[in-house]
Amino acid sequence: MPASAASLAALRARIAHLEGGAQARAVLPFGIPMLDRRLPQGGLAVGCLHEVAGGGSAAVDGAAAAGFAAGIAARLPGQVLWCVTRADLFAPGLALAGLPPDRVIHVEAGDETSVLACMEEGLRHGGLAAVVAEVGRLPMTASRRLHLAAKASGTTGLVLRRWRRQADAADFGQPTAAMTRWRISELPSAPLPVPGLGRARWLVELIRARAGESVDLELEACDGTGHLGLPADVADRPAAAGGRHAYG
Repeated sequence: MPASAASLAALRARIAHLEGGAQARAVLPFGIPMLDRRLPQGGLAVGCLHEVAGGGSAAVDGAAAAGFAAGIAARLPGQVLWCVTRADLFAPGLALAGLPPDRVIHVEAGDETSVLACMEEGLRHGGLAAVVAEVGRLPMTASRRLHLAAKASGTTGLVLRRWRRQADAADFGQPTAAMTRWRISELPSAPLPVPGLGRARWLVELIRARAGESVDLELEACDGTGHLGLPADVADRPAAAGGRHAYG
């Protein structure tokens, strides 16, 4: 490994240690090299708290963000606890992302405070693959409790940020204790040579990653195994000097 790369790796490890990370923590790779290399240890940290939100109109309906979270949960072995305040979770949509109904335990709470309390209890239980909670606000104190609970049990926590109004999405810029912060926006699918709908596409933005790097990529939505795909036409594009089309 070149000296500069070794120094960078050592610095990232030091930052992770100072932020409460663990060098030997298990990770869940996405299988997309240009995404995995932006994450510490080459994947999403298991047993930690992560945030996911939708971009554009998806900030309210949450469909793309929910599919992204479902794909992560689908690739972790075991049952998944999904906590909501609105009874609009679409089970067939989760199944398309690899998370069938028999793996999901639904909890409907009266308010977001109760949702976060249910999430914390689920994380502390230690017998689940992941816990997903849909909330609009995520205070720093609550996020710290959730992150510590996830680290103690090894259960992955996914906070799905959803808002009643588009204007409320500005709260997503507030700091939290989450290891990563993602924004998932819907994009037009690629046209097919025959009548029909192509595989859904998302703009996947890794906005923040502790000891990692931000990146945004056009990717195909999660398939039936929970994996994202790299579109052929995107993979063939020349690398740009940064921004949305920097795939190198």
